[in-house]
Amino acid sequence: MLDAFSAPGRFLRGNLHCHSTRSDGELSPERVCHFYRENGYDFICLSDHFMARYGYPITDTRSFRTNQFTTVIGAELHAPRTKVGEDWHILAVGLPLDFAQNGADETGVGLAERALSVGAFVAIPHPEWYTLTLEDVLSLDRVDAVEVYNTVCDYENGRGGGAYLLDQLLCSGRRMGAIAVDDAHAYQSDALGGWVMVKAEQNEPSAIVAALKAGHYYASQGPSIHHLERQDDHIALETSAVDRVFLVGEGARYCAVYGQGFTRARLPLEKFMGTWCRAVAVDNAGKCAWTNPLWLNGSTD
Repeated sequence: MLDAFSAPGRFLRGNLHCHSTRSDGELSPERVCHFYRENGYDFICLSDHFMARYGYPITDTRSFRTNQFTTVIGAELHAPRTKVGEDWHILAVGLPLDFAQNGADETGVGLAERALSVGAFVAIPHPEWYTLTLEDVLSLDRVDAVEVYNTVCDYENGRGGGAYLLDQLLCSGRRMGAIAVDDAHAYQSDALGGWVMVKAEQNEPSAIVAALKAGHYYASQGPSIHHLERQDDHIALETSAVDRVFLVGEGARYCAVYGQGFTRARLPLEKFMGTWCRAVAVDNAGKCAWTNPLWLNGSTD
């Protein structure tokens, strides 16, 4: 949580999950990049479905980079099979263009590990959408993040969340972050609803992936978190105008500040000592921003 705000660099706005005509999206890769660039994003990862039916695409977006906008190579990976019988969905950000297609008997666990082994930032996409279970995710040796918000899933069927699964994983001792994404296909109401703010020294792919792997980011649907720091036994935040700020943690542990359009909050850590907490800021439209978790080993961390 804290490293994202103390690390050198500046916050870059990016979308890590979207699709083009290389798989089941409605815009060409060039038009997808143009769409996000024109809407003020600093970078995207065009994550087409890495499936046999589409020819296992790793979409090359390098030619669409500019001095102000970059792209990270990645894909949404798939393999059999989750506990409820669905194909796995695994978001991999920072893949090589020659990432090999699935092996004949490759599982989701093996595919995730293979993506991690080449340095990718690996996340669990839209867990609520396809009822991914805690058992499924615990079967993975490692994972970097969970999508706590997915725009297209929220828009299409109201199942765009993931914070509950993230918290179960944190309670199981897994250390990972929270991302928000679009997962856009049509680039209408399914776009511009969720993003990450990544703290990096340069707007270039390797720096962005390194910052993601280090946890130097937060997720948002709208609110900005300008600064966050620990002040002894409190967390202090500076944000855009919000009406609520929470710290949430293991079990039913939480504390909160409520108001109208405030930009500073200070919350006690006492309830979370020996475990973890994460911050959520909510504006007057109900839009959220989520920090990564802070692990607290005792009265002084």
